[in-house]
Amino acid sequence: MIEQLLELDKTLFLYLNNLGTASWDGLWLAITNKLYSIPLYAVLLFLIYKKYGWKALLLLVFVVAGMITFTDQITNLFKDGFQRPRPCRAEGVQDFMRFVAPRCGKYGFFSGHASNSMSVAIFTGLLLRPYFKYLIIGLLLWSLTIAYSRIYVGVHYPLDLICGLTFGGFAGFLFYKLYQFLLNKYVA
Repeated sequence: MIEQLLELDKTLFLYLNNLGTASWDGLWLAITNKLYSIPLYAVLLFLIYKKYGWKALLLLVFVVAGMITFTDQITNLFKDGFQRPRPCRAEGVQDFMRFVAPRCGKYGFFSGHASNSMSVAIFTGLLLRPYFKYLIIGLLLWSLTIAYSRIYVGVHYPLDLICGLTFGGFAGFLFYKLYQFLLNKYVA
């Protein structure tokens, strides 16, 4: 059963990865680059400051730093524990794929890009939902786009992304609840 799932994962990866063309490579490399999300983060921080104030923003910075550290460390534990080679390193896959990324890490299960972007999307989407009802939809689409970029550039299988997105959603919700508790206890 697991072998069939992994084979389906490889097949879906190859199909999606090979949809790419050289004319779109630059866009997807920009999307997958974490630095290009900084303007979005700046806007979200500004919105949170405007709606909640300085004290809440300062608390948020610490909670979000803890959330990103948490998702990164759990992701690394999974990568080191499962040791599933990335597609760009996998026998029987690397010869049939488009490799666009500037480098290829060793292990890929599960995706740190997917878990981090989804945790930020859920956390900030829930936090700002009272003021911007549909913002969470845009943030979820942003996270899914980042996740797909990892297939496009050739460094993650779809299953890596599904698990990363799921874990990130869980982490985002957990840290949102933690933030709400701390906000009510120490700031409000």
